[in-house]
This record gives sequence, C-alpha cells and structure tokens, in this order.
Amino acid sequence: MPGARKIIIDTDPGQDDAVAILAAFASPELDVLAITAVAGNVGLHHTERNARAICELAGRRDMRVFAGCDRPTRRPLMEARHVHGETGLDGPDLPPPTMPLQPEHAVDVIIEILRTEPSGSVTLAALGPLTNIATALGRAPDIASRIAEIVFMGGAYFELGNVTPVAEFNIYVDPDAAADVFACGAKITSMPLDVTHRALATPERVSAFQAAGNPAGAAISQLTAFRDRQDPERYGGIGVPLHDPCVIAYLLEPDLFAGRFVNLEVETGSELTRGMTVADWWRRTDRQPNATFMREIDAEGYFRLLAERIARL
Repeated sequence: MPGARKIIIDTDPGQDDAVAILAAFASPELDVLAITAVAGNVGLHHTERNARAICELAGRRDMRVFAGCDRPTRRPLMEARHVHGETGLDGPDLPPPTMPLQPEHAVDVIIEILRTEPSGSVTLAALGPLTNIATALGRAPDIASRIAEIVFMGGAYFELGNVTPVAEFNIYVDPDAAADVFACGAKITSMPLDVTHRALATPERVSAFQAAGNPAGAAISQLTAFRDRQDPERYGGIGVPLHDPCVIAYLLEPDLFAGRFVNLEVETGSELTRGMTVADWWRRTDRQPNATFMREIDAEGYFRLLAERIARL
C-alpha cells in the first residue's frame, strides 16, 4: 500500500507473537517486508516453522521468512516451553507449513533491507529476544542511523519480572543483546510488562476474536485458551496478557499508549538481577534518555483494534 509504514517483524512465535503477526497482516497501514525468526520462546527450528505456519494461516504464502540466531549472543538459550508448549504454538492444530524457508540468514537480511531501503523508512518490530537485531548492529554499525524506530516488547520496571523476580523473559534470554540495542542510538520504544499486564485477554475479549468467524479468529481463541492456565495468581484468573501485539497496536494507534522518554539500561552482570531493565522514570541520574518507556494502555481500545483487524483476515 502506498504510504504504508515499512516494517521487519523479528519474532520467536509464541502464541502472542502469532496474534501480533496476524494483526500486522490485516493492517494496510503496515508493509511487512520480511519476518525474521530468532530463538526464544522455543528453539529456532520451531520459531521459523511457526512463523511460516502463521503466514499460511493468514493466506500470506508470499511473505519471506528467514531463520536467524539459534542462541543468545553470549549465553545458553533458555526457552519458555512451560508457557507456550513444546512447539511454541500449542493450542490450535495448525497444519505443517509448506511455504519455503528462505535460504539467507535473518541477520544478513536485516542489514540488506536497512541498507537498501531509504534511510529512516524501516521500523524494526521486535517481538522476542533482541539477538538478531544486536547481531546485525554489531556486524554493520552503519545501519543504526538508517532505522526509523525499534519498537520492542520487553522489559519491566514498576511491574517487576515474569521469569525472575525482576526480569522480563525477552530481555532475560539475551540481556547482552538488549544492552547493545539500547546503546545503538536509534529511536527506541519499549512495551514492557508495565503495559502488557494491563492488557488481559478476558473471556469477553477473546469472544470478539471468535466472532470474526474466520480461521485466524478461531486459532487465536485456541491459542489464548492454552495459555489461560498460566500464572492465575498474578493475573487474577481472568485471562492472560497479550504481550507482543502491543508492538503492532502502537504502530497503528500510538495514542493507545502513554509513557516517558527516559534512560533505559539493562543489568548484564549480576546473577541476582541479570536481565533487569532499569528505567530512570524519575530522572534520578544524569544518564541521557535513550528510549520511550511505555507505562499506560487503553486496554479496551487495544482489544477493539485487534478484534477489528483480525476480522479482516
């Protein structure tokens, strides 16, 4: 679509990644140039396969999917099978994808696209650990100034952690990559747990996806039902967060969110607090702001937007 915002989706599907990707496909305001898979929720052989299965669910066999880094930059991979199941997309019975995996490495493709497209025209929508993006920046530092924006789901501050007492999963998996990305100088927007934990997929909200009457809506209801068993104490037993679609919703309707431009750092050394993101919300240091850290969300508007988009598929 002429005038559409060009994006690369970097992802580790993941049930909530699936919803984000489907919403992006349903939005003519977004031009998805490629999907790059990274190890995270499950291993790379699952995440690239899941990405292709989601493309086929949306009828987008034309989409180019690339496999990227199969482990964090400096640490062993920690997966989240206890949340997403053995395949990462447990819940719906999606058929095995038949569309091909592209032969190029995802990191090479990120670099190529950013160097080929006009400077400042491509946004990186990061739904998983930041390994692919950090690796691309390390290999080709010149691309940092060409990125329009990096919008990522990750981090936590007021809400604390979901994998350790203080760390959010995507950052904890590869805190070194996150630190490199935070320091790259590009425009950065964070969708932390402080936002996503206010976006619970309650039965009423899930019913709106089912009402779409299409395979995507049915799959989302099954994906959400699988995850609904997770952490009932924290979420009050009324639903689970849909984390990653916040990235896509922000690109479509930024006014659904509110936050501050602050200094955002990640702890990489301490065994006690590794992966913790520290947002200088009250400006208690002289460190320069480097990211917009979101804290508020219009949850009703968020789910209305997602349901409206999924109904288009």
